[in-house]
Amino acid sequence: MIETTSLQPHQVNDAKYVISAVAQRIYYPEKTPQEFYDILAEEGELNDIDNFQKVYESNNGLFLVVLDNKKLIGTGALKRMDENTAELKRLWLLEEYHGQGIGHRVVMRLFDFARQKGYTRIRLQTGEMQTRALEFYKRLGFYEIESYRESMDNISMEIIL
Repeated sequence: MIETTSLQPHQVNDAKYVISAVAQRIYYPEKTPQEFYDILAEEGELNDIDNFQKVYESNNGLFLVVLDNKKLIGTGALKRMDENTAELKRLWLLEEYHGQGIGHRVVMRLFDFARQKGYTRIRLQTGEMQTRALEFYKRLGFYEIESYRESMDNISMEIIL
């Protein structure tokens, strides 16, 4: 049974591994998921997840995980940027679960949360190599905007709620 719930401290390592495993296939297919995970860990790219309660929850944000019979298969988060704007972060789903509407349900739950918190827009950054994600975001109504932060992800997008 697929369920979506808030990230719990005992799920942090599983969440980081799912994120790195999916990203590895896109960015570094020649590496193993563990090799890519080690690189991300060394660079501190996943530190926000280690500190999810401070980075997300204590700052009018939310970090969700998707479980399939208690196995963590996906993530999605919303982080406060300012009083009107939240940032969609960490939206990852194991490839074998794509096409089932799971990502859409996670985003809709994050949108509902954003509205409850008074956010009027959501932004995100992604990379051009993430063609499937770009198509998904456009179907949701996101449109490209000027970059709002320097990042290796070179495409910034926004949606008005």
